Amino acid sequence: MHRRLLLLALILLLPHLASAQVRIKDITDVEGVRSNQLVGYGLVVGLNGTGDQLNNALFTRESLVGMLERLGVNTHDVESDLQTKDVAAVMVTANLPAFSREGSRFDVGVSALGDATNLTGGTLLVTPLLGADGEVYGVAQGPVATGAISAQGAAQSVTRGVPTSGRIANGAIVEREIPFELGAEHTLDLALRNADITTAERIAAAINAKLDDHVADVSDPRTVVLHLAGRDVVDTLASIEDLTVVPDSPAIVVIDEATGTIVMGANVRISEVAIAQGNLTIRVTETPQVSQPGPFSNGTTVVAPRTNIQIDTQSGHRLALIPTTVTLQQLVSGLNSLGVGPRDMITILQNIKADGALQAELRVR
Repeated sequence: MHRRLLLLALILLLPHLASAQVRIKDITDVEGVRSNQLVGYGLVVGLNGTGDQLNNALFTRESLVGMLERLGVNTHDVESDLQTKDVAAVMVTANLPAFSREGSRFDVGVSALGDATNLTGGTLLVTPLLGADGEVYGVAQGPVATGAISAQGAAQSVTRGVPTSGRIANGAIVEREIPFELGAEHTLDLALRNADITTAERIAAAINAKLDDHVADVSDPRTVVLHLAGRDVVDTLASIEDLTVVPDSPAIVVIDEATGTIVMGANVRISEVAIAQGNLTIRVTETPQVSQPGPFSNGTTVVAPRTNIQIDTQSGHRLALIPTTVTLQQLVSGLNSLGVGPRDMITILQNIKADGALQAELRVR
């Protein structure tokens, strides 16, 4: 008996124990500590006849000729006869991770630029990766993995995935570091990924309680400022990033009309409102009847139309009063139990918002 009561108590306490205790490191970013986007242009070779057609992709031809010239191959006499289909021009993209050091590796993405149909089995040649400032921060090279399947016959073709886009795991090497001395900073900003003043205040309070000092201040709903003068910055960050807080969230309902998807937060509430939902349904049924003439008569067989029209005005549905204590989640559960579809539910929510009874922001996509 005592075990049952203990189990029941734990079940009732679960919603409170699981009140979204989240680590600070999972909902904030240290300002200045971020990745940087890189881009480059290169050639993929070794394709099985699925590369660019050089007559159509002139940039591929020019790139191929330029590469061969740099390698000491004279192509002036045969440039007009280049007809290979095993080369493809590609764009190479990557994110240079924060604190990357020279010689470390990172992943790159490869995407066809011309009319190549498949990059599977190809190898990316040495490609410089440039940042927004035009400087080279990495060099990429290696075999391209697309993870796609493409097969074609005389009358049918099958393609799964995107064979013109792939990745090279650890395919780039860092050539230039982006300087950032974290330990030399005296002030750091923690940027909330979802701006909320209540969450920011809770983060600052948790940090000040942990360090037993007034270190954290809230400057705006997205920023918590850390004053770390006289402290070891790395040790301080390591000691506070695992602190847990309960993030607050605004009441928002997101509706995607294209797919009929409804997403709502836990804090959404509804004021007292009356709801009636129903559609006029007209059902027309045709039941033609064949009329045969009597035996040995001169009559003819005719088809006599019979039409049955039914009109359903939903008169049995009554106006429902929704009290103030009902949450949106309870309302949606009730509508689901009545068989109300997502499209009708979206219309109901939009009308509740228009009436001013939905105490939340309604976002329609």
